[in-house]
Amino acid sequence: MSIPKELYPSQDDLLYEEELLRNPFSLKLWWRYLIARSDSPFKKRFIIYERALKALPGSYKLWHAYLRERLEIVRNLPITHSQYETLNNTFERALVTMHKMPRIWIMYLQTLTEQKLITRTRRTFDRALCALPVTQHDRIWEPYLVFVSQRGMPIETPLRVYRRYLKYDPSHIEDFIEFLVNSRLWQEAAERLASVLNDDQFFSIKGKTKHRLWLELCDLLTKHATEVSGLNVDAIIRGGIRKFTDEVGRLWTSLAEYYIRRNLHEKARDIFEEGMKTVITVRDFSVIFDAYAQFEESMLAYKMENMDLSDEDEEDGDGEDGVQENGIEEDEDIRLDVNLSVAKFEKKILDGFWLHDDKDVDLRLARLENLMVRRPELANSVLLRQNPHNVEQWHRRVKLFEGNPTKQILTYTEAVRTVDPMKAVGKPHTLWVAFAKLYESHKDVANARVIFDKAVQVNYKAVDHLASIWCEWAEMELRHNNFKKALELMRRATAEPSVEVKRRVAADGNEPVQIKVHKSLRLWTFYVDLEESLGTLESTRAVYERILDLRIATPQIIINYAVLLEDNKYFEDAFKVYERGVKIFKYPHVKDIWVTYLSKFVRRYGKTKLERSRELFEHAIEMTPSDQVKPLYLQYAKLEEEYGLAKRAMKVYDQATKAVPSNEKLAMYEIYIARAAEIFGVPRTREIYEQAIENGGLPDKDGKAMCLKYAELEKSLGEIDRARGIYVYASQFADPRSDVDFWNKWHEFEVQHGNEDTFREMLRIKRSVSASYSQTHFILPEYVMQKDQKLDLDDARDKLKQAGVSEDEMAALERQLVPSANDVTTKEGSRKVGFVSAGVESQADGGIRSNVNQEDIELPDESDSEEEDRVEIAQKDVPSAVFGGLVRKREDSEKDEEGKDGESRLGALERIKRLKKVSG
Repeated sequence: MSIPKELYPSQDDLLYEEELLRNPFSLKLWWRYLIARSDSPFKKRFIIYERALKALPGSYKLWHAYLRERLEIVRNLPITHSQYETLNNTFERALVTMHKMPRIWIMYLQTLTEQKLITRTRRTFDRALCALPVTQHDRIWEPYLVFVSQRGMPIETPLRVYRRYLKYDPSHIEDFIEFLVNSRLWQEAAERLASVLNDDQFFSIKGKTKHRLWLELCDLLTKHATEVSGLNVDAIIRGGIRKFTDEVGRLWTSLAEYYIRRNLHEKARDIFEEGMKTVITVRDFSVIFDAYAQFEESMLAYKMENMDLSDEDEEDGDGEDGVQENGIEEDEDIRLDVNLSVAKFEKKILDGFWLHDDKDVDLRLARLENLMVRRPELANSVLLRQNPHNVEQWHRRVKLFEGNPTKQILTYTEAVRTVDPMKAVGKPHTLWVAFAKLYESHKDVANARVIFDKAVQVNYKAVDHLASIWCEWAEMELRHNNFKKALELMRRATAEPSVEVKRRVAADGNEPVQIKVHKSLRLWTFYVDLEESLGTLESTRAVYERILDLRIATPQIIINYAVLLEDNKYFEDAFKVYERGVKIFKYPHVKDIWVTYLSKFVRRYGKTKLERSRELFEHAIEMTPSDQVKPLYLQYAKLEEEYGLAKRAMKVYDQATKAVPSNEKLAMYEIYIARAAEIFGVPRTREIYEQAIENGGLPDKDGKAMCLKYAELEKSLGEIDRARGIYVYASQFADPRSDVDFWNKWHEFEVQHGNEDTFREMLRIKRSVSASYSQTHFILPEYVMQKDQKLDLDDARDKLKQAGVSEDEMAALERQLVPSANDVTTKEGSRKVGFVSAGVESQADGGIRSNVNQEDIELPDESDSEEEDRVEIAQKDVPSAVFGGLVRKREDSEKDEEGKDGESRLGALERIKRLKKVSG
């Protein structure tokens, strides 16, 4: 075969050819030659590659480049082209020397996979695994698994490959299981999944938990129950139920579904029943119950649909049987008839057997109805399994069986046996009481007594529970008119245990409530009511005395005991009981005893035992706190008024005014004054008024009110000067800017009864008081005085107006609130807050206006000739002594301001602080 001329070396190739002749085994020269002829046709390069590989057959670089170019040639050719075979032969020649190079194997295997040569590809994969070291097998297995997972692959091939792969790397068993599931090989998939779950050291490379694998196995076993055999499905799922408590309902339904798919419907029904009776959460119960109900409904629907078809089949079967009966003798054994099919054989054998009756629609309908009726009971059972000591759930369970006494009795019996009183949620004694009342409602009092007798022997958590049992027992006896039996029960219940029993219990260390029930107040209260109704006075007194000896009495019991004795004319004994009561209790519990005791004693003896009554009141007042002593003082004073001396009554009132708290002193003084005026006359009340005003300890507000009342009294008596003096005294408590009512009343008083001098004196005092209050503080809301809070100027002005601050003071505060950049020096800056001028008043615009009295006093005319007898009144300035130290303070501050020419005007607050320092 001749070689075309274009494949011969050209003139440009002579240089490379000469070098290769000198050194044909140089890879560098061959590689330079190939690079230089990269643009030449492949056929020419093919000859160069072949020559180079003949000289250097072990060069990976040459083989790799040669094979890549070969692959590029066949890339767009169909797989049936002859070039693929040439490529395969080239790979085979390369692997003679490159069998340890995994990259060459992978290129070859990928090419074979694309050619769909299954057998050749599989054998080549096997050769690669045999040729390469184990450390490089993972590079071969990855394309190998891709190859065997292709569609159309015979199932046996991937199975064997995966099994071999698991021997190399067992951690990828999940991929194998997934392949088995996709291939519908349910048996081996279930076995492999079960083996994984049994391996405690298994770790999922896909991040699946044991719980998830369990659920996958359950789904696999239940959905393909007929295809999987050899595994104990029941044991597997029950093991999951014990292990994974959060999916109990789903696992129970899976197990039931497994039996349903295997046509074991009765077994499935048993599984549903068992699941509902074992789950402990309402969610799991709902899952099982809904699945159970759906199963019953579907079975019922299926039976009803096939009922007509089964009737037709039976008619056809009867005709065939008639034909057979004509041809076969009656006594012939059908088991010897080999011509019968299995279905016909079963039909003949089971004919007439009631469990094999297909017409069981009524039975299945009854089952479904029974299931729906039982749902509340089953749900209650779930709640009781959560906490068998829940008393409320037991009561609800009994209500479910209303109308069925037998079931109720069985439920109560189970409840009292199950519930531990120490762990009970609720009141366990109510179960015993309801149990006994159930017997009582059915006229079985004997059994009710038996129940109560057992109930009182139970060790309850609280004494009150046992006491309730005794009381309910006694009430039952009363309802049946067994009065003696009821009293006997209460004596038995309140009997104190013997010393021997106490010693034995103390040695045991666990003290039951039966040892402490004899101190139950509930028992004794019920007992004493029974004795008052059914017993004698002596027995009732004995019970009361026993209550007092046990130190369990309450104030109400003391009062009841005393009332009982009074009703039976034992007055002194009743008062002794009161005395015991006031010694036992302290305030505030003893208050009712004292009030009842004193009222009863006064009503009983009145004037005959006055000294004893006084001692009682004195003792009661001594023991009573000040905030509750007022009613006792009033009762004491009433006693003195009715049976004692009026002077002693006034003394009691006087003591009361000193003993009561400050907020009640004014009311007490008003009562004191009213009683004194009624008994001794109005003039006698002057001493009381003076005492209240001067030394009564009244708050300023109450003192001012007392002064006004005193002034009204003096005015009504015609003592105008005394009334005016009282007003003068009270003015120190009344700020003109806030207490306008006081000054209005004084103003009205002077208008009616005064003259010009007294009116001016009133105005002078008003200004003086206003100045003193202005020097002390401003009447401002609290938040205005806070330094941290910035106020708007208009808001501050409104607040000042509401508080009654005059315009000049408001101007001073405005200058303080306005930023310093906008300060303007005005005339108001030199005014003193501590001194209010009586003659002039500043205006906002800097002007001055005179103070004019708008309220002129109309004096009566003394003569008809007004012009002849007119007297000129000389105007005289108010003496400086009236204002006291205020004038000196003003002069000092003015001197200080004159010495500070360059300083800015001070604000109101700063001036107040400086005035305080000067006055201090």
